[in-house]
Amino acid sequence: MSEQPVSLVEGVRVIGRGIRAEPAVFTVSLLGSAAFGLITVAGARAVGWVTEQVITPAFTTGTTTVRALAGAAGLLVGLGVLKAGSIVLRRLFAGMMQFRLQARDRRRVTRQYLRLPLAWHQRHPTGELLSNASSDVEATWGPIAPLPMALGVVVMLVAALGAMWVADPVLAGVGMLVFPAVMAVNVVYQRRMAPLAARAQALRAEVSAVAHESFDGALVVKSLGREAEETERFADAAQRLRAVNTSIGRLRGMFDPMIESLPTLGVLAVLALGTQRVATGAISPGTVVEVAYLLTVVAFPVRAIGWLLGEMPRSVVGWRRVERVLDATGAMPYGTGTLERTGPLAVHARGLGFGYHQDVPVLSGLDLDVSPGRVLAVVGSTGAGKSTVVSLLVRLVDPDAGRVSLGGSDARELASGAVPEVASVVLQQAFLFDDTVRGNVTLGESVSDEEVWAALALAQADAFVAALPGGLDTRVGERGTTLSGGQRQRLALARALVRRPRLLVLDDATSAVDPEVEQRILTGLRAAAAGTTVVVVAHRPATIAVADEVAFVAGGTVADHGRHQDLLERNPAYRDLVTAYERESLGLVVEP
Repeated sequence: MSEQPVSLVEGVRVIGRGIRAEPAVFTVSLLGSAAFGLITVAGARAVGWVTEQVITPAFTTGTTTVRALAGAAGLLVGLGVLKAGSIVLRRLFAGMMQFRLQARDRRRVTRQYLRLPLAWHQRHPTGELLSNASSDVEATWGPIAPLPMALGVVVMLVAALGAMWVADPVLAGVGMLVFPAVMAVNVVYQRRMAPLAARAQALRAEVSAVAHESFDGALVVKSLGREAEETERFADAAQRLRAVNTSIGRLRGMFDPMIESLPTLGVLAVLALGTQRVATGAISPGTVVEVAYLLTVVAFPVRAIGWLLGEMPRSVVGWRRVERVLDATGAMPYGTGTLERTGPLAVHARGLGFGYHQDVPVLSGLDLDVSPGRVLAVVGSTGAGKSTVVSLLVRLVDPDAGRVSLGGSDARELASGAVPEVASVVLQQAFLFDDTVRGNVTLGESVSDEEVWAALALAQADAFVAALPGGLDTRVGERGTTLSGGQRQRLALARALVRRPRLLVLDDATSAVDPEVEQRILTGLRAAAAGTTVVVVAHRPATIAVADEVAFVAGGTVADHGRHQDLLERNPAYRDLVTAYERESLGLVVEP
């Protein structure tokens, strides 16, 4: 996506947001910076006074007094101590402001991620989302550190220019020629830096996305021997980011020395003209020293403002990327309704329509009824929309059309968190955290070990957990890499069961488990889940046979509904699908 040109006005607006968010901290830092500016200008006047009253007389007479030297030293040391204190005050509170703003916006971005529906997340790579919450937020508030200094030293700038004008208007006029030159250089810099900054931020997100995808798919990469290709893919993105950052560094490398050199050239011009005016008797040497020193003092605000302006393009681009997340729409609406915590849950769906891509519907007019305490098997061919039905029933996403009713209440009218309190879903791809077995089952909830073991037993996971070196305290590694696929699925199932849900949804959640173990799990569930409504996406005949009834999904709707045996007898498409699964499980060749 191409970025709009960065304007100074837009940069000022971003900074204004930061000031309004932390007015007290900013004010303290600004006062410290202003004090630094006034003390610095006073230092210039002190240097002029010492030159006139101590140094020049010493060269003229060849002698000086201890009192004069002590007075000069005391004056300069005292001003130095005050200046150091103002620097500490300015930097401490400027840093505090910057880190507070970064922390605040990172929280805002992550809270927005939580509010946005799963469908929104599916359209954005994980690496991009990580970049929005990290490097983009950091870039947004990059100018905050030099901001109080740049604004506070305006006091120094005004005071220094006033003192220069009082000391000698001619030399002041020469010195002030620096400012139009600085502005011209900055305009050129802003125009060239803005597109580079936008490109760099986009490439940071791309590099993060490639890295995250490669790490996430490490098993696939290793098993298929794709290390070299993934390395090349990452290297390509990293090289493009390197090239852009090199261009930015080259531009900054030209800009910073120019900003540094312009005040120095002004000092040289003042000294050249000043020596001529001293020779003619128009001014004294002390005046030249004072004006030259003041011009070096003026150089500091010029540099500070230059640093601020130099960070602005990256700040604006970072804020645009963060703002796109904060302004994203599609947050799932919630009502105030609640559900009882006990007893099996009735589930009804009417006229469900849903599509992941525009004009490509996955479901169309789907109706589904699950009576309380019943076990429903959802059966269909690959791509029929079974997982989509699951996501809609537990409100991971909302339908484009129709409604889902849980316990007699429209799912949209329930309060936030009401559905997860009574419904648990176990997906085919079981996700485990880098934590202990206990931590992965309880997820921080207050659950006794007896309840954990009971859930593990029901999920047929107690035997292998007991055999682990630390039992419940065994760490399973990132994403459960120390466990097999079937073991991970069984732990995920135990995680759902330990919460004693009113509605349990299994999206092919035992596909990696041996058929014999799967049969024991389903039989145990059937016996123990009298207070639970169960919806299971299934393809194995043994799994389907355990269900009270079957919903056959085809063509984006429930094509047939009833008992497994009845569907086998009356529906040829269902019979062909199920018997094909059965022949495959027996190792038979299925004719096309």
